Amino acid sequence: MKRILIALCVILFLTCTAKSADTTRPEVESVALLTCHPGDEVYELEGHTALRFIFSDGKDLTVNWGLFDFNSPNFLYRFVKGETDYRMGATPTVHFLNQYSSEGRRVDQTPLNLTPAEREKLVWLIDSTMRIGSPVYRYNYVLDNCATRPVDYLEKAIGHPLQFADTTALGDKAGTTFRGDMTAFHRNYPWYQFGIDLALGPYIDNTLTSREHLFAPVSLALMVDGAMRPDPENPEAYISLSSPRFELLPDLGGGPDTPTPWPFTPIAVCSFFCLITIIISIIDLHRHSISRWFDTIYFNIAGLAGLLLTFLIFVSVHYATSPNWLYLWLNPLCFIGGTLIWIKKYRKAVILYQIINFAAIAALCVAVICGAQAINFAFIPLLAADALRAVVYIRSAKWH
Repeated sequence: MKRILIALCVILFLTCTAKSADTTRPEVESVALLTCHPGDEVYELEGHTALRFIFSDGKDLTVNWGLFDFNSPNFLYRFVKGETDYRMGATPTVHFLNQYSSEGRRVDQTPLNLTPAEREKLVWLIDSTMRIGSPVYRYNYVLDNCATRPVDYLEKAIGHPLQFADTTALGDKAGTTFRGDMTAFHRNYPWYQFGIDLALGPYIDNTLTSREHLFAPVSLALMVDGAMRPDPENPEAYISLSSPRFELLPDLGGGPDTPTPWPFTPIAVCSFFCLITIIISIIDLHRHSISRWFDTIYFNIAGLAGLLLTFLIFVSVHYATSPNWLYLWLNPLCFIGGTLIWIKKYRKAVILYQIINFAAIAALCVAVICGAQAINFAFIPLLAADALRAVVYIRSAKWH
């Protein structure tokens, strides 16, 4: 996915596959699905997918749909906003494999059972996209990515939808929702999943169809193993889409990092924070005082998180960022609890905010219990801490 010279790869592919009226293009001898196993970067945790083409003249090219340019103008802002433009490209297979070999990542190959006409049509579809259409597409993390695109092209070449096996082959990688699948792949990266659960709303909690699990390249490889396609000689019958998968490059330790030690996981850190909040709140209630320094830190951090959610909900075009029920809890109004507490004349405004804040947290809890949106377990102690501070402020109204 990275460090690939896009322009050179595209030119090379067009040179090798373009049809000419005066020359005969080499025949496509075989097509195979390449599955690159997860790496240690967060965008590599589901792996990567590509299609390998071997031609009769000996050329060996790999096409993938996961190329992006870090140096493109305003890349970071556009990525956060959701304008994630990826592109398809081709490279000699030896170069493609060298990248993953240098990273110590395993690569599997699954030969695909396509007829000569289907192989030719597949190359023609890819070539047409690069020459007449556009190799650039609007990437979607779960609906349109480097794993779903090859399947789309294969189905167009075959002229019929593929039938994928059920998800039993996925084992512990198969959740019932996109969020569940992500959690399985990100188990060693809990803070990454914490951020996803913060940013993405209920759209990724919809129950998945069997086919929708293939958004993850590693899952796609397992599902292709049992996938079926129409028999070219008998359209009413089905045959296996692929031959047995085999290991092309071994795993040399280039996979995900080791699990995060429990004391540093989100649930441990947030539980510790909740414990501190309980202690401070008990002291405040006993002394009839408010620890304003503590609330300044907490509610201003919550306000910053609220600004992020505001951007994701109202500005970003990312899939599933809007709506987000967490906005009841984390929104720019949190700054009231972190700043106005130092101004005496706004004491009533702060108490009013905390009453509303407590009601909003209660509403969020009801929404979660009713299944409106799944939340990260680490949010629970944070919600409890926030509600407890609201109670302290509401109680303080009687002290004055």
